[in-house]
Parts: sequence; structure tokens; C-alpha cells
Amino acid sequence: YDLDAWRGVDRYHFNAKVTEQDMTETFLRPFEMCVKDGDVSSVMCSYNSVNGIPTCADPNLLKGIIRGKWNLHGYIVSDCDSIEVMVDGHKWLGDNKEQASSQALTAGLDLDCGSYYGDSLQGAVLDGLIKEKDIDRSLKYLYIVLMRLGFFDGNPTFRSLGKDDVCSVEHVELALEAAREGIVLLKNDGDTLPLNINKVNSIAIVGPHGNATSAMIGNYAGVPCKIVSPLDAFTALNNKKVTFEMGCSNVLCADNNNGGLIFTAMQSTKDADVTLLFVGLDLSVEAESLDRTDLLLPGDQTDLINQVAATAKGPVILVIMSAGGVDITFAKNNPNIKSILWVGYPGEQGGQAIVDVVFGNYNPGGRLPVTWYEADYVNQLPMTSMQLRPVESLNYPGRTYRFFNGSTVYPFGYGLSYTKFAYKLVSSTQKLDIKLANHQHCRVVNYLDPKFKQDCPAAGVDQLDCDANTVTVEVAVQNVGPKDGNEVVLVYAKAPQGIAGTYIKQLIAFERVFVAAGGTQNVKFELDPCKCFNIVQDTAYNVLPSGIHGIEIGNNAAITTTLQVNLHH
Repeated sequence: YDLDAWRGVDRYHFNAKVTEQDMTETFLRPFEMCVKDGDVSSVMCSYNSVNGIPTCADPNLLKGIIRGKWNLHGYIVSDCDSIEVMVDGHKWLGDNKEQASSQALTAGLDLDCGSYYGDSLQGAVLDGLIKEKDIDRSLKYLYIVLMRLGFFDGNPTFRSLGKDDVCSVEHVELALEAAREGIVLLKNDGDTLPLNINKVNSIAIVGPHGNATSAMIGNYAGVPCKIVSPLDAFTALNNKKVTFEMGCSNVLCADNNNGGLIFTAMQSTKDADVTLLFVGLDLSVEAESLDRTDLLLPGDQTDLINQVAATAKGPVILVIMSAGGVDITFAKNNPNIKSILWVGYPGEQGGQAIVDVVFGNYNPGGRLPVTWYEADYVNQLPMTSMQLRPVESLNYPGRTYRFFNGSTVYPFGYGLSYTKFAYKLVSSTQKLDIKLANHQHCRVVNYLDPKFKQDCPAAGVDQLDCDANTVTVEVAVQNVGPKDGNEVVLVYAKAPQGIAGTYIKQLIAFERVFVAAGGTQNVKFELDPCKCFNIVQDTAYNVLPSGIHGIEIGNNAAITTTLQVNLHH
């Protein structure tokens, strides 16, 4: 990744220094899945450099990996004006327009989102920097995608689609369902939620996101059909008195008048049966070209929350809108705040989705997609570092749930429900016995104990017939609580003990399953061992190691099993 508007760092000059191991194992992996598994039609290179080379001029990345190794069926495009950034920002090789454009084209960049290709490629051909066939090759990839989209088959069907098609009842319901499924219940003391709608007559809506509209949509969004804010949705309830006070003039919550606004907000909650506090972040705090420098709520939001929680008559429900994690330890530990919901940026139906969850029309089953670190985490390692594994000599704690083993506000994958689930292992593959052909080689693995030996420590995944060695895990998910609900079943792998530099655990599969109260649903996972139980060595070589692999199903290792992998000639 890169950083932008972060303590003097910007993406137009940033050089991400990444080890080959981290690049292969983590940073390239989601793009590889999109290309190989999803068969995407285009990939975009970014503004920043990686290990000293601008990504849009890196032949190993574009031509070698994306086009060659992954076999992209489409084109590679620059982020807009990236070639100009190579010249003016990175000062790459002292290139001028024609030289930079030629380098990008020969590296594998097919389409320039900018003016450099149009202005300079003809001159580059005349100057002998590139050949016309180099341009033809890129045009071929572009025309293949246009043909795939039907651009040469008359008017494509999708050109006749209009607002009525986009804003159909089915599509509005889909937006609502997406918002519901994304809501994560972080705290629910005393089963405060769901509220009994028949016992709630007055509702106090407080906070800068109480009437959120565009903030719920986030960035790079299409035109919404109809935005339903939280205030809209709660006001639409029958026979309910609803009040609204912002408490701050905006999400930054940094005005001199905040004291007066907070006082007014406090007063509005003294007679309410329930108070909902809507706080968090928006595009003024986290966005493209704007990275946060801390993990705290902006300005006086913490004061607003604490003061309202101290004076509200009824239970206080905290609702957080954000993309990234926030250190809300104070709210997590505040007994006056009974429940906490994280709703992300929930989209145009976000307000209605929140009402549905608060009053139990929908049982939340979302899980956090990232770790929520404590605020001091940003002081434990420079954010400019791409290092994922802990570095003891530098006191780096590691990044992500795969390598960070410290305390968190909420861990990756966390999320509560209005019901309870129990897991039972139905069956699982216990052993893989893989015989290598004569031309297949065993690979060396770095063990913590240098004296430890295996006949065949590992084999390269590119040499194995993974389809013939599927690992199956089946679990029974029982709803032992009082309400119907959705459970997201998470499956993690743990590498054999004693191998140096491996992950703590790694998510390898998940599935959302609906289970009626008192019911049971079986969930079966078929796992590719080369993708799920592999490790990437410090040489960036991707191998399947011999030994006993751990499998955890559910958070906090709800149930565990093992897989013995034997490799031999």
C-alpha cells in the first residue's frame, strides 16, 4: 500500500520497501485471486514505487507476474496520470515524457489513464524507443475486452437500462440486505438489544451521524436511489417521539461551540426511553489522499459520548460509522453504554438497516474484517514500514491478525449475535499422503530447532496436483439460543509447529449460514491444500510443508482438528 497526506508522506513520492516473502504471501495474493479465480478483465497499477521501481514501469510486476504468471485475460491500466507522476514525482531515471511512456508500455502497461501515451507514443516510435508492434500488442488486449463487452454487436442491452431498472424494488431490498449483513454487534451488556418496540415510546438520536446521508455512501459511489438516514428511519416508526441533536457541528467535532451543542444533546436524552449515539468517521477524516494519523475518534466525540452516557435516562446504544478501526476502549468499558454497533458506511439503506437491527427485525451476524488496534499501536512501528512479521530487534509488534499477538480493542473476525451457537465437528480429512514423482523435489524448510529433520520437509505447490488432494472439513452449527440467526463460520489454518517465520493463524474459508432457533445446519468446506495449508518462505518460494497442520473453526478456537501432511518419493 502507500500513504497519502500522512505526516509529510504522499503517494506520488512514496517508495514501499517490501520483502519478497511479504509481497508474495500478502500484498500480491488478493490481486492473484482476482485474476486467476475471478478472471477479471483489467488490473490497475498505482502511483507509488515498490522497492524503488514505479509500479507502472515494473516489467516483473506487470509483464512477468500479472500477464505471464497469472495469465491476465484483459488489459493493465494506470491510475490516472501515473506516468506523469513517474516523471515529476519519482523523477524516475530522469525520464522525459517519451522515455517514461516507452518504459511503461514495454513493462506491460496497456492503457494510460492520462495524456502521456496520446502525446508521446508516436514520437517514441519515430525516435526508435519502441516499435509499432508494441502498441499493437496493447491494443489487442483492449479490443479483446471491448469485444467481450459487446461493443461491436450493436447497442448493448445495458445501454437501455435506466433509473427504474437500477432502483427496482429488488435492488433496494438488496441494498438493505447488504447493509444488514455488514452490521457488527460489538457489545451487548444484559442483552439490551434488541429493544422491545412496544416498550419504547421516546427515542433520542444524538451525534454528527444521526442524520447521515452522503457519509453512509462512502467514496467512489454511483448515484443512490434514495438515501434513508438513521433519523429518517427512526422518525418513520409509528407513534414514537423522536428528537435529534448533533452534539457537534460535524464529524470533526472541533468547533468552539461544541460545549453548548453537547449540553443541548445531553438535555435531549434525560427523558428518552432510549438514546442512540451516532458517531465515527467520514471522508473528511479518512479518504483517498487522506490517511489518519491516529486511531481515535475525532475532536470532542469522546467527550460527547461520555457526557451523554452519564446523563441519559434510558439505555445508550453507540453506533459507529467508519471504514477503519477506532480505539473505543473507553466505550467498551463504560457500563452506561449498553450496546455498540459498527455499521461501516452502510449505503443508501443504512438507516433502515440500523432500525431493523436495533428492534430485532434482523439479527446481526457481521464480523469485523480488520483488527481494531489500541491507539498506541501507531507508535509501536512506523506506518511507512511494510514489514508484516514482528521484528524483535526493532520492537515491531507485527501487523494483522496473522502476525500481531498483542492486545486489541476487538480482534479480526469478532462479532456478537442475539442468539448463541455451538459447533460440533462432523468429519474432517485427517491425513494427506502425497507421493512425489521422480522429477519433483523436496524443499528445505527453516526450523526453529536446527537439529530437527524431516525426510521431505516440503514441496513446491506448483509441482503438486492439488485438485487430487482436497481436504474436507464438515461442522454442525447448532443454534442454542432463543432467536433465529446467521452465523459466519470461520476456518483458520495453523502451520506445523517449529517452522520459523510462519503466521499465527490464517483464515482459509468462511461461510454464512442461517440457523433457526433450536435448529442445526451442517456446513461443509472443501479446501485446496496448496492454497490453504501452504507457507511462503523468506525466499518467496511457496511450499506445502510436511507435518501436523492445525485447523480451527470459529473464533477463540471453538473447535479444533488437525491435518497430517506426509510427503515422500
